[in-house]
Amino acid sequence: MITLGIESSCDETGVALYHDTDGLLAHTLHSQVALHAEYGGVVPELASRDHIRRVVPLIQETLRQANCTLQDISGIAYTAGPGLLGALLVGAGVARSLAYALDIPAIGVHHMEGHLLAPMLETDAIQPPFVALLVSGGHTMLVGVEALGRYTVLGETLDDAAGEAFDKTAKLLGLGYPGGPAVSKLAQQGDPDRYTFPRPMVDRPGLDMSFSGLKTTVLNTWNKAVTAGDDSEQTKADICRAFETAVAETLAIKCKRALQQTGYRTLVVSGGVSANTTIRQRLTQVAEALRGEAFFPRPEFCTDNGAMIAYAGHLRLKAGQRTGLDFSPRARWSLEDLPPIA
Repeated sequence: MITLGIESSCDETGVALYHDTDGLLAHTLHSQVALHAEYGGVVPELASRDHIRRVVPLIQETLRQANCTLQDISGIAYTAGPGLLGALLVGAGVARSLAYALDIPAIGVHHMEGHLLAPMLETDAIQPPFVALLVSGGHTMLVGVEALGRYTVLGETLDDAAGEAFDKTAKLLGLGYPGGPAVSKLAQQGDPDRYTFPRPMVDRPGLDMSFSGLKTTVLNTWNKAVTAGDDSEQTKADICRAFETAVAETLAIKCKRALQQTGYRTLVVSGGVSANTTIRQRLTQVAEALRGEAFFPRPEFCTDNGAMIAYAGHLRLKAGQRTGLDFSPRARWSLEDLPPIA
């Protein structure tokens, strides 16, 4: 069984082919970073138009890399939400049209379930139950995974997602877009002792998070430095170091609580921010201190990609699940609304 996966929820067009015994056969990706860079963020209409231009050539290239034809495909998975509606409609429309023409089943995949399952693309060691931390530019949430498809949201950000806070910090410091990699790179040169930023909401019970206050701390710290005539690259690096450490420590404290609260030993971390080296190291330490283990996708599967959609869709198609022709992409969609994978 070969599943074609199509991801088009935001600013990356991803396509992949997943085989039930051979695993990932091929995957291709086009990023729109350059397209949106001059605006400092994603422009939805431009994103949708670019998906239209890219998706069919990427499908053709993925098939070529895997030495497959359309007739070899057994099912099609596409991102049905959450995301930008226009962008979602592009992938959904192409997927549904292909499935109808080829007379094969199609399944709409939850974008965050794709991220949650991404580390399983390359290891069989991850078995439920476990705690998943989904941390990206649009989402930051802790999820209790009792079984595949049976999810309980344990806590989530009340405002900015962690990745959004990285991007806003980069913008405040004039580091460009996207901000996460730029902040992390500069943080490596920062003095860890110069600034100490707050760890939001760790002094109260619960697993909800907040990152907008860190953005304000960055702004105030930078403005004070500029006023004092200290607007050097080193000062920017020191601020980035303090910011990144605060985010990593906040996530670590919340993950530790989630593992202790559930009694689970396994921590699965995915989403774009999971590529951050400091965060990976800190969360690995948390899991190991509790005699558990942390799992992460390889860096290329941390950001949005077709491979995670192909894999998640493959599991649901094998379970006999289907999406009808009356598909409706969803800008908002709770993980808790998904049916179990059985």
